[in-house]
Amino acid sequence: MKSTIYITLFTLFASTLLMQAQEIKPISKAEVLVKVAEKNTTIQISIAEFNAAKGDYSQTNAVFLPNISASYTGISTTNPLMAFGSKLNQEILTQNDFNPTLLNNPERTENFATKIEIQQPLINLDGFYQRKAAKSKMEAMSLKTVRTQDYLVFEVEKAYMQLQLAYKAVAVLEKALAAANANKEMADNSFKQGFLQRADVLNIEIRVTEVKNQLQAAKSNIENASNYVSFLMNDESDVIYEPTESLTLVSAAIDDKVISKNRADIKAMQFASNGFEAMNKADKMAFLPRLNAFGSYEMYDKKMFQGSANGYVIGAQLSWDIFQGSKRFGKAQKSKAEFEKSKLEYKQYVSKSNLELNKVKRQLVDAKNSLELKDLAVQQSKESLRIRKNRFKEGLEKTSDLLLAETLFAQKQLEYYQTIFEYNFTQTYLEFLTKK
Repeated sequence: MKSTIYITLFTLFASTLLMQAQEIKPISKAEVLVKVAEKNTTIQISIAEFNAAKGDYSQTNAVFLPNISASYTGISTTNPLMAFGSKLNQEILTQNDFNPTLLNNPERTENFATKIEIQQPLINLDGFYQRKAAKSKMEAMSLKTVRTQDYLVFEVEKAYMQLQLAYKAVAVLEKALAAANANKEMADNSFKQGFLQRADVLNIEIRVTEVKNQLQAAKSNIENASNYVSFLMNDESDVIYEPTESLTLVSAAIDDKVISKNRADIKAMQFASNGFEAMNKADKMAFLPRLNAFGSYEMYDKKMFQGSANGYVIGAQLSWDIFQGSKRFGKAQKSKAEFEKSKLEYKQYVSKSNLELNKVKRQLVDAKNSLELKDLAVQQSKESLRIRKNRFKEGLEKTSDLLLAETLFAQKQLEYYQTIFEYNFTQTYLEFLTKK
């Protein structure tokens, strides 16, 4: 028994020294929210995803803007056709060049060409709808970023309350340990005077050990909660945070809380569905012809970086891929199925959100009722402990009954603070669900 007590005391002492070695830093919830908004990795990832979607949308500007390219080509050839064409482009053909012998066996000919080409889309109906789909995706990602920020605010609220609860638990258990030590001292005196048996003293010592173990676990919870707060803030420093605000009961009305279709994640799903609809229309429009204008300006010379001859070409092209096997039909069929699926997913998501809302409202009512009962239990256990402690001093109460009363009082206090946490957390979750 003594060896067990020594091991427990050593563990508690070592843990206390470790916590003292770490920096204890007071922090407010507002500070956590600011740092999370600035540095949280999840938010940064969400912003990067939005920027990627924005880049996809920018690419669809090609539906309206021209493609412009420039090239510079140099060749040396004895190919009859290429040699004759090169001289023709250079505007240096003479009567002698039509000699059949020279036409069939030309001398080596050099040609340097500078070419600027422009392609301008005029009518590209499937491209218009692809652009619309890309815009819907970009707007959906923007709203996803907003909802991610809302979720991180919710996580900060929860993490900060967990930190507050951990400190409350430590405070309760420190008082319980002080009371247990006082009882042990009183029991030791009674044992020396012959009023108590050794077994009663050992029971009190066991109680002291149990409280120390619980206190150690509570201090570990402080470290765990602090580490999670650091994680949310993307802070790698090994700091023990202490909340500047204590865990207190917060009340709010719940009757008017409803799921809004303007909530960021729900609206994002609607934009995503709109995107699938636009892609389905784009696949249908792909059956229609496309109209594009084109033009080029060219300069030729037999010497490098010269352009004594030039010319241009302008025109328009109406192209129509009439049949590509069954590929186009299958693609349209697939996009239609994806659109129908997105509508069903949207409906299911809204329905599930309403189901969750009703569940949380019931949980909040249950937590409120539980809170009243837990408060009453704390008062009753406190009074019971006071009576038993007075009777124990007078030798009218068993040691086991006193220890049971002490244990019950500490337990009811911890349950009360846990219920406050659950009540406040449920309210926070309700706000998160009904946020517009």
